[in-house]
Amino acid sequence: MADQPLSQQANQALKKSHKGGLPNGKEALQARGQWASKAEFLLAVAGQIIGLGNVWRFPYLCYKNGGGVFFVPYLLFLVLCGIPLFLLETSLGQYTSLGGVSAWRTICPLFGGLGYASQVMILHGCVYYIVILAWALYYLFHSFQAELPWSHCNNTWNTDVKVMFVSSMLFLTYPCVSFRREVLRLSSTLDELGPISWKLALCLAVVWLVCYFCVWKGVKSTGKVVYLTATFPYVMLFVLLVRGATLPGATQGIVYYLKPNITRLADPQVWMDAGTQIFFSYGICLGSLTALGSYNKYNNDCYKDSFMLCLLNSATSFLAGFAIFSVLGFMAEEQGVDIGTVAQSGPGLAFIAYPRAVAMMPVPQLWAVCFFLMIIMLGLDTQFVSLEALMTSVTDLYPHVIRRGYRRELLLLFVCVVCFLVGLVMVTPGGLYVFQIYDHFSCSGASLLLLSIFQSLAIGWVYGADRFSANIKDMTGYTPISAFKLCWKYLTPAVCTATFIFSLVCWSPLSLGKGLVAPVWATTLGWILTLSSVSLLPIWAVYALLTTPGTLPQRFHRLCSPAEKSSTGFQHLSTNGSALTYSPVLPLNGKPKEQILELLQEKKT
Repeated sequence: MADQPLSQQANQALKKSHKGGLPNGKEALQARGQWASKAEFLLAVAGQIIGLGNVWRFPYLCYKNGGGVFFVPYLLFLVLCGIPLFLLETSLGQYTSLGGVSAWRTICPLFGGLGYASQVMILHGCVYYIVILAWALYYLFHSFQAELPWSHCNNTWNTDVKVMFVSSMLFLTYPCVSFRREVLRLSSTLDELGPISWKLALCLAVVWLVCYFCVWKGVKSTGKVVYLTATFPYVMLFVLLVRGATLPGATQGIVYYLKPNITRLADPQVWMDAGTQIFFSYGICLGSLTALGSYNKYNNDCYKDSFMLCLLNSATSFLAGFAIFSVLGFMAEEQGVDIGTVAQSGPGLAFIAYPRAVAMMPVPQLWAVCFFLMIIMLGLDTQFVSLEALMTSVTDLYPHVIRRGYRRELLLLFVCVVCFLVGLVMVTPGGLYVFQIYDHFSCSGASLLLLSIFQSLAIGWVYGADRFSANIKDMTGYTPISAFKLCWKYLTPAVCTATFIFSLVCWSPLSLGKGLVAPVWATTLGWILTLSSVSLLPIWAVYALLTTPGTLPQRFHRLCSPAEKSSTGFQHLSTNGSALTYSPVLPLNGKPKEQILELLQEKKT
């Protein structure tokens, strides 16, 4: 071993320490793990940030807010908020080798609530986001029929009376009670939840089972699954884009998508929509980017990765608009109506407008299968990568307890079962209303904006923008452009604060569709969901101040300084090379492998 390079000795020592067990017959602590290749990291992050919002939200917002003019506020928010915060979170995880909670407690202890708040938001998202995949799976099963059920009125659930529904969610102008009657069995009010739909419940269980096995072995399994889930949607998107471009009326649809209307820039809501789209589609403030970055090698070029991933995300949104609006243009021409009549956002696009348009094409089953497979894959990797981020944060908080035997797998199973049981509420006749409340409040734009403000303040002013830039230089070998320090200190918090205030001033009760407005008790429940995450910011700060020894100024000074010790997935080695009891103590400003190199060097001398 003495003749080998020290870096190889360190790697062998790490592997030996993880396999060698612990004293007193204790069960060995499992290695934290790393991405097997850079491609796994890039695909995992791409799978996390490129999701359903890129397909069903961005194209509609672009059409609604002035076509090509919408790119002005969109790109402004991207440069001032999106990319700086994306780089911040990714490099934070890579530098500390920790999940969302432990990373913030290490780099700026007073702001540890940022990590806890983001994990609560992930937990809420895991409950309701996967319900969309259950709907898509149900549609996928029915896409294999000889005649698509939503293409005619001869089903058992159709009524004899032909009516027309128009709503912003799950209804479309259509000459009969549609297939959504069978899928959702939507109740007339929020007070009538009704019985669970066993068909949708079964679909929900199947999707949860798939998510569990995608995550159960940590990055070892997640890193392999993303090769399929992150790339397959692009194949389907390209197929649908080519098909849509060849349809009559496609050109008119694309014109509606991009036709500029400069007067829309005077509407503050356009700027608000651009800002919220950036935060939603980039996965900012959810802790996922930090967790995924923590599995990188220390010297990975996270700076270039951030630029590349942000470009990929926005380009996918732009490309999806062509695939969607070319088909909607065809549908509008076939029905002889204006495209504004058929253009919808959210589930209304995925489960009404697009399926109806597909039913008008030759061989509709093929295009329906392609579309719903794309929807499932887009949502699936966002779901299980978020779940992986949650497990990473919990595991890093309690490595002694969880990283032994099959405890991680059992904890993951417990989380999945609990989320599944809560999600059953959303597969009832009134479940769509509950889904909308979760979607509007639990991971709302106001919550994300608030976390973004405090993230920027924590790094820009408390930890120090100069110090953080130096950390990135230590990892990548070069210093980020000075504009990032300007964003972290001034521009990002200023833009986020202005957008946050505007969102509060323009707040209005949630519309549930069919002319329903969320009642007071439902709105109250929604705000409780919001406060369940953001309230952890002051709660943690007060708790940290009360439990930290010293005078009040000393406590503030200590909590605003980086922790002297940080928890990582490495064990210390004694100078004789034997494994010591696991101790989560590594200086923040040191590279884990370098410490082992020093120990090995001491042994040689």
